Amino acid sequence: MMRAHGTLAFALTLAAGFAPALEAAEPTDIGGRRELFVDDTLIAQMEGEASLRLHQPQPRGIAIVHDAPWEGSGSGYHSVFQDGELYRMYYKSWQINPLGEAHRDAPRNPLFTAYAESDDGIHWRKPALGLHEFKGSTANSIVMVSGPQDGVNVNAGHVAVFKDENPAAPPEARYKAFFLTKEPHGLLAYQSPDGLDWSPMSAEPVLTDGAFDSQNLAFWDPEHEVYRAYWRYFDEESAEHRYSGVRGIRTATSTDFIHWENQQNLAYDDTARMQLYTNQIKPYYRAPHILIGFPARYIDRGYKQPEGQDAAEVDNATLIENWTPALRDLPEAEHRVMRAMASQRYGSAITDSLLIAGRDGVSFKRWDEAFLRPGIERPGTWHYGQQYLAWHVVETASAVAGAPNELSLYAVESYWTDNSSELRRYTLRLDGFVSLHAPLAGGSLTTKPITFAGASLSLNYATSAAGAVRVEIQDADGKPLPGYALADCEPLFGDTVDRAVRWNGSSDVSALAGQSVRLVFALSDADLYAYQFQP
Repeated sequence: MMRAHGTLAFALTLAAGFAPALEAAEPTDIGGRRELFVDDTLIAQMEGEASLRLHQPQPRGIAIVHDAPWEGSGSGYHSVFQDGELYRMYYKSWQINPLGEAHRDAPRNPLFTAYAESDDGIHWRKPALGLHEFKGSTANSIVMVSGPQDGVNVNAGHVAVFKDENPAAPPEARYKAFFLTKEPHGLLAYQSPDGLDWSPMSAEPVLTDGAFDSQNLAFWDPEHEVYRAYWRYFDEESAEHRYSGVRGIRTATSTDFIHWENQQNLAYDDTARMQLYTNQIKPYYRAPHILIGFPARYIDRGYKQPEGQDAAEVDNATLIENWTPALRDLPEAEHRVMRAMASQRYGSAITDSLLIAGRDGVSFKRWDEAFLRPGIERPGTWHYGQQYLAWHVVETASAVAGAPNELSLYAVESYWTDNSSELRRYTLRLDGFVSLHAPLAGGSLTTKPITFAGASLSLNYATSAAGAVRVEIQDADGKPLPGYALADCEPLFGDTVDRAVRWNGSSDVSALAGQSVRLVFALSDADLYAYQFQP
């Protein structure tokens, strides 16, 4: 007799009544929303060898090189979004010379906001906009310059631009942005009818409680019908200095983009203390009730502490002498040392990006393993400023003929190196941030009670040639509904972003719509990325 394994084994186990008891809970109405596995909100339990697996974007080519005369090695803080058939990109445009002790006095360009656009999200161009003069010419892609204007001193480098999807937004404010101002300290609200010509919405900063030395952003949350802002904040900051403590993220809400309330720091599902430099939070466009962020994690791999000395009292040259061998082995060691002579952390800090996900705007599940690692060692990598992800994902065509579209993400390389920085494109399958995974031995996940609207259940999944996915629909108490047990489900195999589940030859679940049910996903050598009830 053959030994049962994988999803078949779980079908037999559940049918025999061996599943552990489930806690009673009020159902969550998911309607026809797409649900992902980026948080634990709808998960009741997992059995067997099932687990949640974080996936990493795959590197592709360089999307854009910031080598124009008005750009340079300090270019970053990108905002990327699709606007109809056009892809738009806004970013800090800056050339800085970080070499040597004269770093802070070295010649540099002023901070600009520059613009690029694309027809496919893969190939980008910098249009000659004719809006602002640079070195005697307006043939550049600058859309905002730093300096005094409208009674405030604008910093055009700390920028975050978005298209406002609020249906009540007037035409002149269809695009919005935050710009930093240091005098007075805070964030300025700006608007634009076309994304190119910008004007202030208020003469004063609209947010003032924070450090703001990062990419500070805001967007329209369609699920809760409010604007949400996220900005740099230092936890446990000292009374003497706002730039002290642990780098964190603060949030607030607004109904008009001018008056902000409900300020609070983000809360995570663990207590680990991490330095988070950016946040990159935005509704995921395929499931806008879920907020997904890609904060850049800042880690100073530093040095061996000089014996008997406080690091704060030791000069940079001495600290560099005490660097660990592993730090010295990283790419561009000579350049790293020169940058550290200006500031120790410019040479010893390393950055990567994490994944966070939440639904209420404040509480987030934080995946502490890197979502985007620095990658294979090569010039322009493994240093401070690398792998800052652009804000946010966009959908692009796959490079594989006939394959479905995929997600594109963009991350910085060669930051503060030579005369230009670069933006590399990465790709991920649609909804592919996290999967429910099980090896060939099998595993299962049971949801909390839900109600849904729709006539069929569609899955985004991938299996091996031997793998399979099955689904059981239970009542709220965990008992299989007649005709929808695992044994009734036809095994799904393949690799697709959208396929209906069938039980006894039919995908129709309309008779169960509105009832409190649980879903059981049983997998064998497979990954399940998302599920959705469809009409």
